[in-house]
Amino acid sequence: MDHVETRELVEKSPTDSSKEDDCWSSKTCSRTSPLCILMEPFQWLHMLSSQLNPTFIFGVVVVYGFSQGFSGSFFKVVTDYYWKDVQKVQPSAVQLYMGLYYIPWVMKPIWGLFTDVFPVRGYKRRPYFIVAGVLGCVSALMIALLGKVPIAVALSCLIGISAAVAIADVTIDACIAKKSIEIRALAPDMQSLCGFCSSLGALIGYSSSGFFVHHLGPQAVPPALLIVLGFVIYEVRSTSLQSEKKKVVEGLQIALRGMSKTIKLPQVWKPSLYIYLSLALSISTHEGHFYWYTDSKAGPAFSQEFVGIIYAVGALASIAGVLIYQKALKNYPFRSLILYAQLLYGMSGMLDLTFVLRWNLALGIPDFFFVIAEECVTRIISRIRWMPMIVLSTRLCPLGIEGTFFALLMCIDSLGSLSSKWGGGVLLHLFHVTRTDFTNLWLVILIRNFLRFATLGLIFLVPRGDQADSLIPSDILTANSAASLDDDGLELVLVKETSEEVQLLIDEK
Repeated sequence: MDHVETRELVEKSPTDSSKEDDCWSSKTCSRTSPLCILMEPFQWLHMLSSQLNPTFIFGVVVVYGFSQGFSGSFFKVVTDYYWKDVQKVQPSAVQLYMGLYYIPWVMKPIWGLFTDVFPVRGYKRRPYFIVAGVLGCVSALMIALLGKVPIAVALSCLIGISAAVAIADVTIDACIAKKSIEIRALAPDMQSLCGFCSSLGALIGYSSSGFFVHHLGPQAVPPALLIVLGFVIYEVRSTSLQSEKKKVVEGLQIALRGMSKTIKLPQVWKPSLYIYLSLALSISTHEGHFYWYTDSKAGPAFSQEFVGIIYAVGALASIAGVLIYQKALKNYPFRSLILYAQLLYGMSGMLDLTFVLRWNLALGIPDFFFVIAEECVTRIISRIRWMPMIVLSTRLCPLGIEGTFFALLMCIDSLGSLSSKWGGGVLLHLFHVTRTDFTNLWLVILIRNFLRFATLGLIFLVPRGDQADSLIPSDILTANSAASLDDDGLELVLVKETSEEVQLLIDEK
């Protein structure tokens, strides 16, 4: 991105950008014809590529589409069947084990600090993509080749796969956070792109996972493409290797001071607390559902292929949720949107209760039709609920330490997911939900739904501002921006951003 283009993007207000997007849409698609509707996603991608850079888009597709979407969907199905059929453990224990998968995600601030202030041979991004790819490939191959191993070894390998995805995610999230600060009007679009890539990758992964698990057994997909990305992604190598240690210490001090100062702001810690509590209180009962789904006596006895189809339809529904958010909801205030999304999220949980109690059969609705409909509704609402919270997180990041601070916010998110998994595991254990006894599963689901509705009482923690507004004071926003002047390759761009261009950003803010 050259100097003139950067100046134009920086000086452009969110309102002007939105108007141009509307004008662009009206010019390129003046009629609601089938061809126009078909071409609209490609035109949207072209607009993002021209404004953000094609290499940035490629990085998002690789990390979110392949690593998190496709490989992640395989990972979910594989581990479900691995613990159930190979290790033969109880659902409450699986919930606790799966909670440990989130440990690498809780450590995201540490990965963020490494990628921000600990370069390897002058490179800040490439080495960590390669490390992530190698770690993920080795862990996945061990699970595939060794078969049944001691639980501690299996858990270490699965956590290794999760760590590989987390490290790659930190790197691309730093770029997304910075772009969201520089071009506020495109922040929702960037999150829509991430959500779309993740959901599309998951759709492909889930569609094929049941078939492969049935014929090949539970085997994870090695994230080898991350290694390729580490070698091909453009990054300018730092030439100041002699002063590298001094810069590392200074960068670390700046990052820690900036994070400490920012997280103490009420505008930051309140929404962060809400994000954590909204996830933690919505306890996960996934393993109880999965064991019941596949039980031949108490449950509907779904096959491996059909379980993959259920998840694939859910991924397709997630894409629909992204489109609904992108087309209709991205301009609504944070508090109003999250309030109604959480309300719908609590109501959708009642579908699980209906299914477990088999009321659908009393109404004449077959199991396969009801579970598909329930998965669609739940995933659409979950995506609509999640998208504004991610956009909100990007709006809370100050310049200069946006990668590390966004990683900190995502660490809070992962702590919420970990609490949700472990809380669900504890409830499943307390109510004696086992591999063969599902008598009290409906009580666990009822408690989960009550906690979802209780989260509505915390909505006052969410700011009222619009999704394009600047939520933190300008002095905090730019206080650490000087640190970005020496950041070689923070963005996945073809040309290194110059100090003069960064100064334009500082002056405008």
